[in-house]
Amino acid sequence: MKGKVRPISLARKFVIELMNASVPLVSVKRVLKLDRLVTARAQLDARPGWAPMILKAFCIVAREEPSLRMFYLKWPWPHFYELPRSVGMAGIVRDSLDKDVPIVLKLGPADEHSLVELETMIQRGKYAPLDEVPSIKRVLRITALPLPLRRLLWTITMMSGRQRANHVGTFAITSLATLGSETVVARSPGPSMMTYGLLRPDNTMEVLFQWDHRIYDGVLAARAMQRLEEVLNDEIVSELQADVTAPSAAATAGQQ
Repeated sequence: MKGKVRPISLARKFVIELMNASVPLVSVKRVLKLDRLVTARAQLDARPGWAPMILKAFCIVAREEPSLRMFYLKWPWPHFYELPRSVGMAGIVRDSLDKDVPIVLKLGPADEHSLVELETMIQRGKYAPLDEVPSIKRVLRITALPLPLRRLLWTITMMSGRQRANHVGTFAITSLATLGSETVVARSPGPSMMTYGLLRPDNTMEVLFQWDHRIYDGVLAARAMQRLEEVLNDEIVSELQADVTAPSAAATAGQQ
């Protein structure tokens, strides 16, 4: 039976390179109870997405757990490489590149940005001209190179802790929740990533956390997920509540 030869888009080539460079990941699942967060978020007219809230919360958790900011490197000898700050990445879709094909957006240390700033960065990554999104422009430029050179650059990147942090980050987040589905298996060249499902009627959300088992074990991963729930219902709620009171305070000042 005769078929058709179809070209691979640049965005799809990038996904292929990510899979080729991915590390062995294992998973832990937790159902987060988010009553306080849901209540605080509902009070806002402009509500931040779940991705920036979870991303920022995890980066706060990683301040307390150095292992969550580590890479396992094989060269020139097997060792760990610890970063002083988290480097967050978010899976997004730019329809201008290839409809429905994900690409990774670098957000950096999410705990050093407000939720409003993170939401703006994600929206810019999705819709701004490519020249205004340097992290995506860079990976597409590399992905456009011939395969041997492309794989060489990926190999060099994966052997350097500093460059690996710059290009793949210490933590990535992605989700299909808006389409009513949940990702149960994922791969990443970074040391950890998370996917999250739909918010349930009882204010719970299932998250799947995947990490490089060479760096730490399930006890730490489970503890990190417990702490993530606490941060979402505490520090993140406090920021949302501050966003609610700020307009009221400004309006009161304007009337005086």
